[in-house]
Amino acid sequence: MAEPETAPDPSPVSPNEALIRDYLDMLAAERGAAVNTLAAYRRDLDDYLAALARGGHDPVAMEAAPLRAYLADLETRGLSAASAARRLSCIRGFHRFLYAEGLAEDDPSAPIGGPRRVRALPKVLSVAEVDRLLTVARQGAAGNAAAGDARGTRMLCLIELLYATGLRVSELVALPRAAASTKERYLVAKGKGGRERLVPLTEVARGVMRDHLANLGADGPWLFPADSESGHLTRQSFARDLKIVAAAAGLRADRVSPHVLRHAFASHLLQNGADLRIVQELLGHADISTTQIYTHVLDERLKSMVRDLHPLMDA
Repeated sequence: MAEPETAPDPSPVSPNEALIRDYLDMLAAERGAAVNTLAAYRRDLDDYLAALARGGHDPVAMEAAPLRAYLADLETRGLSAASAARRLSCIRGFHRFLYAEGLAEDDPSAPIGGPRRVRALPKVLSVAEVDRLLTVARQGAAGNAAAGDARGTRMLCLIELLYATGLRVSELVALPRAAASTKERYLVAKGKGGRERLVPLTEVARGVMRDHLANLGADGPWLFPADSESGHLTRQSFARDLKIVAAAAGLRADRVSPHVLRHAFASHLLQNGADLRIVQELLGHADISTTQIYTHVLDERLKSMVRDLHPLMDA
């Protein structure tokens, strides 16, 4: 008897396609990019990555030379200056995303068009604003729990953990279930290539993790399971729900995203005296230059120290 035919497996997603998807998902979820903008970025990145592939270059492990060659080729193709500038902006954003997420060791777009400039944080939340966000999340968790709904506890756990650890959102949503039951006072965060780092846990964060774990149903591998391709919560879903909490806290939704909370973690540590190198380790930055976007915080702290502690300031 002949074996029944089975449907062929779907074609696997190529590594480059997965990178484009992740970048566009971030733009849509965290920056509210319009459909037309995403479509334009998709066309730009498809063209760019196809050119890299023809030259045998990997976008997560390359130097600036292939990017310069690509930009020179755009000129020979007759692309207008405005279109070329827009495409470079898209490519810069793409490489910065790969670097910030720990998917690439370096940003090859940094030296393009002149020396790299230290970038100020685009959005910063104060300690009081984060406190308002957490207060609303706690109220939501309590209200939902009374109604037998565990989603509020999950949201509180996500926000508390992100602000307490500074994890990348991709690391946060993919935490294993076992992370909530550890007896250690730290998490082991796994980045690109299996690189691991220790991230200390506060008692508050450990407590909300235990509360969230108590509300989970059947056993599974993820701390934040969801009906998704990966089996865990997606960054888009978390970013969307976070904006709802932000609005309830009286904060402009466009000022709040998972990445902004990661910025808040780093900025508030530095404001309170943490060493830049320690913050670099906690954030998982391979290069201290990435962490130096926070030097404006250090500058203000140093000015305050001189003003408050120098013996001649009151003279």
